[in-house]
Amino acid sequence: MKSSKKRASIAMLSMVALLAAACSGNQGGEGTKAEVGKKEAPVSLNILSNFSIAQPPGPDNPVTKEFENRTNTKLNITWISDGVYNDKLNVLLASGELPDLIKLPDTTSIPQFQAMVEQGAFWDLTPFLKDYKNLMDAPKQTWDNTKIKGKNYVVPIVRPLEVGGLAIRRDWLDKLGLKMPTTMDELYTVMKAFKEKEPDGNKGTYGYTMRGNDTIDNIYNGANGKWKAVGGKLVDVTLEPTMRDALLFKKRLYDEGLIPPDYAVMKDNQYWDLATSGRAGVTSETIEALWRWTYDQWKRDPKVTWEPIVSISASQGQFTGQGSGMIGVAAIPKSVPEVKVKKILSLLDFGASADGHVLSNYGIEGVHYKKEDGFYVTNEQAVKDSLGPGAFGKLFMKYDPYMYAFAPGMPKDIFERNKKIIDAKSKVSTPNVTVGLLSETNNKMGADFTKKINDMKTQVVMGKSTIDAWDKLVAELKQDANYQKIIQEMNASYQERLASK
Repeated sequence: MKSSKKRASIAMLSMVALLAAACSGNQGGEGTKAEVGKKEAPVSLNILSNFSIAQPPGPDNPVTKEFENRTNTKLNITWISDGVYNDKLNVLLASGELPDLIKLPDTTSIPQFQAMVEQGAFWDLTPFLKDYKNLMDAPKQTWDNTKIKGKNYVVPIVRPLEVGGLAIRRDWLDKLGLKMPTTMDELYTVMKAFKEKEPDGNKGTYGYTMRGNDTIDNIYNGANGKWKAVGGKLVDVTLEPTMRDALLFKKRLYDEGLIPPDYAVMKDNQYWDLATSGRAGVTSETIEALWRWTYDQWKRDPKVTWEPIVSISASQGQFTGQGSGMIGVAAIPKSVPEVKVKKILSLLDFGASADGHVLSNYGIEGVHYKKEDGFYVTNEQAVKDSLGPGAFGKLFMKYDPYMYAFAPGMPKDIFERNKKIIDAKSKVSTPNVTVGLLSETNNKMGADFTKKINDMKTQVVMGKSTIDAWDKLVAELKQDANYQKIIQEMNASYQERLASK
């Protein structure tokens, strides 16, 4: 046992050392004044951020260099893949060896961050922000959603409110003479036809990858996530009859072989493989990521067309989920001196400007893109240099409702189509009412409840438990004091937000 503990300690220290190396390098580079008449020395900034594309920007990336030139900085960015980011972030926060700027998924999903804020470990940026116009141009809703006890300890990395959802192979619909589904019944009919007709000629074709399959729950519940605002209060839709309906729908898909039998243990790359190999015709994805899939598939078959679905209706009416207006938040540890805090905010402010937005998404004119009729025509170099929201856009982004309509390499006709879909979504989309709300009991016990609920959902869908077992679990949760306390605390946090508006 002692040996096992020793090995675990060594492993933990190794991970901390790996992250700390990027966080503690070049200390003291705070932009000291050079000789009179000379340019101020670049400020060295150590940054930790995530990425969600195949490869992150390399150390000699020309866009990184251009950001440095435009902001008089030396950027030491440690990029960590989305799949392991939160785990490594928890280790880093526990170590206390923090970089100058830390990217977080939000203000609530990392409980340790909340505790460290209360302990004074991060800067309250509220007094500074008025001086950074580009940052303050983000929607008020986004800033409100990221406040902690009424103060801005983080800068939201903005995103459009309409980001994605269910998507479908439009070319498959056309090939089979089917119309775009608008109801759950129609969606079932399309999925069944995709499986039986195998439009790309691949054996083992499924209707739906099951990526983001909680979208089905949301459609039935008419709620964007676990909570729904009803009459000024939050209702946990887990306990509602509509959740039961969603489970029965998914069980039907499973029983008829319209979804992968091992969907519950599949990883993101396996969902993507099904979609990009022509073995599934419906999935869930952001609009810009759909283009990345199409871009790869076009090399094999130029007829492939993935198209976002505007909305689907069930008993609660039309539904499409609205995003939070951010892709994460950036926080600055209190160990960073004030002069450097302002330099970091200036960097983020440039990233939120029109010039910074173009640089982050499209790159350098003549190297990564050319403009034709106001449209950015990007080339293969833009893909190679990791442009767009999957890397640089995790840190630097101007609010643009159509940002997710574009991805490098996209032709103008698809961009214009996506803009129309986004406009249609904006008329019916449902926000997530609990972004930024906090329950202490949920921080302590919520993960266990969530696992228990999700395990039961999976067992019911796969036929390993009956729908009666689900009903029994719901009845137990309604009587569970701790679960009910989460509901009470979430409602208290919601009321506090309503009162502050």
